[in-house]
Amino acid sequence: MSVNDPPGLLDALFRTDAVREIFSDRGRLQGMLDFEAALARATARAGLTPGPAVSQIESQCRAERFDVEALSRGAAAAGNPAIPMVKALTALVESEDHDAARFVHWGATSQDAMDTGLVLQLRSALDLIDAGLAKLSDALARLASRHKRTPVAGRTWMQQAAPVTFGLKAAGWLSAIERHLQRVKELRARALVLQFGGAAGTLASLGNRGLDVAAALAGELKLALPDIPWHAQRDRVAEVATTLGLLVGSLGKIARDVSLAMQTEIGEAFEPAAPGRGGSSTLPHKRNPVSVAVVLAAAARVPALVSVMLAAMVQEQERGLGNWHAEWETLPEICMLAAGAVGHVTQVMEGLETDTRRMRQNLDATRGLIMAEAVSLAVAPKLGRQTAHDLVEAACTRAVERGMSLREVLEQDTKLAAHLSTAVLDRLFDPENYLGVSEQLVERVLAARTGRKK
Repeated sequence: MSVNDPPGLLDALFRTDAVREIFSDRGRLQGMLDFEAALARATARAGLTPGPAVSQIESQCRAERFDVEALSRGAAAAGNPAIPMVKALTALVESEDHDAARFVHWGATSQDAMDTGLVLQLRSALDLIDAGLAKLSDALARLASRHKRTPVAGRTWMQQAAPVTFGLKAAGWLSAIERHLQRVKELRARALVLQFGGAAGTLASLGNRGLDVAAALAGELKLALPDIPWHAQRDRVAEVATTLGLLVGSLGKIARDVSLAMQTEIGEAFEPAAPGRGGSSTLPHKRNPVSVAVVLAAAARVPALVSVMLAAMVQEQERGLGNWHAEWETLPEICMLAAGAVGHVTQVMEGLETDTRRMRQNLDATRGLIMAEAVSLAVAPKLGRQTAHDLVEAACTRAVERGMSLREVLEQDTKLAAHLSTAVLDRLFDPENYLGVSEQLVERVLAARTGRKK
C-alpha cells in the first residue's frame, strides 16, 4: 500500500486516511529513512562520521526517491525490507558523494532500522488515537451529563431488569474510555523507545562509542533510550497490541449497546442520520447501524491479531526467526483498525439521537414487572426477604398469565395488599423513584474525568 495509491474498496470503511498514510509502504519506508538520517547525525556527533557526509545522507533519506516496488522484490530475496533499502540509500548517496556513501547505516543492523522506524510510526498512530479518544471522552461526558436523570430500562441477560438512567450507561462507556486514555499515556514510556544494538545487541562495531551514539540517536529522534537493546524482547510492541486490543473491546461494547438500542422493538437511541447512510439496497424503510457494524467487525478481528503478537514474543536467542516477521503486518493492522473504530464511535456519540419518549414507553412495556424488586423490598421488612420475594414472584407470574399489570395483581393479593397502600403503590411504580445512586455515580465519573484533565 502506498499513499500515492487510491484507497482500497474497504479502506474508508475500516481505516482513516491519516492512519492509513502512517502505515502505508511509504510511511514504513520513511520511518526507516528517518532512522538512517538521525544515525548519520548521531555518529557525526560522536566523531565517527565526517560532517560533510551527514548532509549527503540526509538529503537522500526521502521516501519519494525510492522505488517501492523494487524494494519489495529485494525484500523477498533478502528477508526484510531494510536490507534493500540500505543498499538503495547507499547507491543514492554514492551517486552524489562516493566518500559519504561509506558511512550509511554505520554501526546499525537492519532490525534497528525497522524497529525504530516502527516506533516512529507508532508514535504518530498513538497521537492520532489519543486525540480521537479525547474527542470521544468529550462527547460521552456531554451525553452522560445531559441524561443523568433520564430513566431507561436496565437490561441484564438482554432482559429488562430494573430502571437505570441513560446517563449511567454513557458514564459506564466514558469510564472505560478514560481508563484507556490513561493506558495509552502509560504505554508511551515503555513503547516509544529507541532500538539500536547492532548485529547482536552489543554495538561492538562502534567500539567504545556505542553508548554515546545510542544516546545521541535517541536524542535526535526524541525517543527514550532503553537500558539495553530489545531485539528479541518483544513485550514493548506486544503491549501496544494488547492495549489497543483492550480499547477495541471497549469500543465494541459501546457499539453493541448502540446496535441493540437501534432495534425496531427498542428504538431508544440511533446513529446520526445522513443522506445515503444506513440505507438498504431493497428495503426503503431501513435505517441500519453502519458505524457500529464496522466497530463490531474490528472487535471481532483484533483479538486474533493480538494473539499473533503475543505468540510472536517467543523469539530465539539474540534475534528472532519468523516470529519477528509475523509482527510486520499484524501490528499496523491492529493500529489501523483501532484508530478506525475510535473514529466511528466518536462520530456516533457526537451525533447520537436519543428518544426519551420511547425509553419511557419501554419502561412500561412489562406492565410494571420491571418494578418487582422495588415492591419486594418494600414489603420485605414486614414479611421477610425470602417470603416477600416468593410472593411477588408469584404475583408476576399471574400478571403475565392473565395479561394484567403487576399493580392490578398486587391490589387483589390479600397477603400483599395489606402492606401496600395506594400512595405506596404510586411511589413504587414510578421508575424515577428507583434509580438508586445513578445520578451520583454519573457525577463521580464526570468529576474523575475533570481531575484527570487538570
